Amino acid sequence: MGIFTVEAIERELRAAKKIAITGHIRPDGDCIGSCTALYQYLILNKNELSLSQIDVYLEPHGKEFNILTGTDIIRHPLDYNETYDVCILLDSSSLDRIGDSIKYFKSAKRTICIDHHITNDNFADINHVEANASSTCEVLYNLLNKKLITQEIAKSLYVGIVHDTGIFRHSSTSGKTMEIAADLISKGIDFTQLIEETFIQRTYTQLQILGRCLMDSRLFLAGKIVFSCISLKTLESYNASFTDLDGIIDQLRTVKGCEVAIFIYELDTNEYKISLRSNGIVDVSKIAYIFGGGGHVKAAGCTINGSVDDVVNSLTPYIEQELSDKRS
Repeated sequence: MGIFTVEAIERELRAAKKIAITGHIRPDGDCIGSCTALYQYLILNKNELSLSQIDVYLEPHGKEFNILTGTDIIRHPLDYNETYDVCILLDSSSLDRIGDSIKYFKSAKRTICIDHHITNDNFADINHVEANASSTCEVLYNLLNKKLITQEIAKSLYVGIVHDTGIFRHSSTSGKTMEIAADLISKGIDFTQLIEETFIQRTYTQLQILGRCLMDSRLFLAGKIVFSCISLKTLESYNASFTDLDGIIDQLRTVKGCEVAIFIYELDTNEYKISLRSNGIVDVSKIAYIFGGGGHVKAAGCTINGSVDDVVNSLTPYIEQELSDKRS
């Protein structure tokens, strides 16, 4: 076995001297976990691959992820101007999801995408997409030589899997996912600490914002949809950032009888980021795709312009149709 299980990926990396790693805008646990895991893995095998430079580009992320090795070297996409032999994009289903890092992707001689989103549109030179995998970290684990996975790499992979499975609660969790988690735990990682510090713990500000969003939430469509939103002005009043909104959508979806949870936050004037979660019968990836977004059957997102009412009114008919189709 080589360093990677897919020969096409290993061949590209062996021919490269300079590699860039990047992920999607507003990076979450799976994005950060996969990027830091791959960075560490490439550094570990740098001489074997004859690499001279490996850089990671991501937007600012939550401080809770600083527990992972490699977060300290992450560059902001706008701060540098480099050209790479290979650009590796992780956890992104389309080019419009990578923001300012697109300049590194477009200028690279070769591109690789490693992902698990069912809506991935295969835009790279090499696309390795496992739509049945729980997370990009699970996909990445499958690609790596297991003998070369260190404890620090295992931490990053485990955090990514934990975040994208909701601590193994989401339907994307498979027996294979649990076997991978068990193998990563066998590396000696403190999995309790990783879950507690990156998934469970919240700052007081984050709890205040969560409480505000829950208090302001509304039920409609006979209780089948729960919806909440937060404006930039409100976010600024808490001296908070977008990273402080993580987990709100998952709290909304716990409402009994709810089929779809919608969380909207303002990005700019009349521009809103939409997070969608399904509790079973609605395929929210189809709905997000209609609006230029993507994701999974039970977790997806997109960006919509207009007022908050415009956004809700735009989404509701498609959710109604999904509910009707699945029940007929």
